[in-house]
Amino acid sequence: MTIRLYDTGARKIRDFTPLTPGCVSIYLCGATVQAAPHIGHIRSGLNFDIMRRWFEYCGYDVTFLRNVTDIDDKIIAKSAAQGRPWWAIGYENERAFNTGYDVLGCLPPTYEPRATGHITEMIEMMRGLIERGHAYEADGNVYFDVRSFPGYLALSNQDLDDLRQPSGEGETGKRDQRDFAMWKAAKPGEPSWETPWGRGRPGWHLECSAMAHKYLGTVFDIHGGGIDLIFPHHENEIAQAKAYGDEFARYWVHNAWVTMSGEKMSKSLGNSVLVSEMVKHWRPIVLRYYLGTPHYRSMIEYTEEALREAESAFARIEGFVQRVTEKAGKAVAAAHEVPPAFAEAMDDDLGVPQALAIVHTTVRQGNSALAADDKEAAVARLAEVRAMLGVLGLDPLDPHWAGEADRGEDLHGVVDTLVRLVLEQREAARGRKDWASADAIRDQLQQTGLVIEDSPTGPRWTLGPR
Repeated sequence: MTIRLYDTGARKIRDFTPLTPGCVSIYLCGATVQAAPHIGHIRSGLNFDIMRRWFEYCGYDVTFLRNVTDIDDKIIAKSAAQGRPWWAIGYENERAFNTGYDVLGCLPPTYEPRATGHITEMIEMMRGLIERGHAYEADGNVYFDVRSFPGYLALSNQDLDDLRQPSGEGETGKRDQRDFAMWKAAKPGEPSWETPWGRGRPGWHLECSAMAHKYLGTVFDIHGGGIDLIFPHHENEIAQAKAYGDEFARYWVHNAWVTMSGEKMSKSLGNSVLVSEMVKHWRPIVLRYYLGTPHYRSMIEYTEEALREAESAFARIEGFVQRVTEKAGKAVAAAHEVPPAFAEAMDDDLGVPQALAIVHTTVRQGNSALAADDKEAAVARLAEVRAMLGVLGLDPLDPHWAGEADRGEDLHGVVDTLVRLVLEQREAARGRKDWASADAIRDQLQQTGLVIEDSPTGPRWTLGPR
């Protein structure tokens, strides 16, 4: 089956046909590094990480570009407020974003360019747009003339007569208030670069058009980002790139938000949940399951209860993996192919919820095989489960997640010793057929959050759902 994706520009699901057979080029709008990431920021990275993994599983050679916007109004404002260099704030938060991506299992991008490293490319693009009559200089600013580009607003499906273009401070000299800034004239004390039109700094939209052109050429396969970027950012990217002469992106794919009480998670609204805080309370693989398994075009309403449900659901998968691995005596390799129903779901606009249902069905089949002492069938189901979890970045046996078992290893050893002392008392009660005492011990342990399972090699404990 052909991979199909919802194309925002076409407003429908389309068959994916790569520009170059066997290759996929993806540009994802990455972080604006004015603050540390919350889980809404990282969701976009997770969604496109799964897309990338699926393309790679299907045999494509993927070039994945995720940019860093390291200069903008908010970074400059924070620099002034904190008395720190703008670049120090940007770099600190860039590292925080990369830590967040890494801790949740996102593969590193092929390229991760910074906006400030591509001023030359931006100047070249502005010069070309001015020469073609699509841009103009005024008071040291450079603006894009939106009326000069007939296809403007096709992505967001707006009417130019009704447009209200966001404008920043100091954007003077516009011929039309709907025109947008590609370059902003220097202000005292702000970072700036020399251009033929005076010193200044880049506007947000110009950065991505210039970097996509440099690394992916005049045309590439997929441009991604959050739905909040459709306008003005992506609309303005298209105008700049196409007016410059690029065909630009052939498919536009947008992920939905993480919300809190129905509102988009946002620093400015004061409702953000930082990744760095979340991973102190929740295992990163559980957080990936929570953020990565809803459909990418569906909103995620953040609640503690939803996270606990995700933790319980993943615990069922992980428990099966552990039990079969113990029974087999070694880690079972992932199957070469995922089940056809899983592939069909992923091909259909990355239908992760439907694909995940196949994972849970296979886990139930594997558990039934374990209960029937059918080791061969259980191992076969585990191989399929590992193949599917690998596509989703959720295989608990993957080396990336191995460190999770090591976190708190010293404390785990202490707890293990204490629990085993109690379990020995339970075994002694069972040995003298004092079932009431044995059950009471088990129930007391479960009340502390431990799950006790009687296995052929003796009782073992695991942490249960919160």
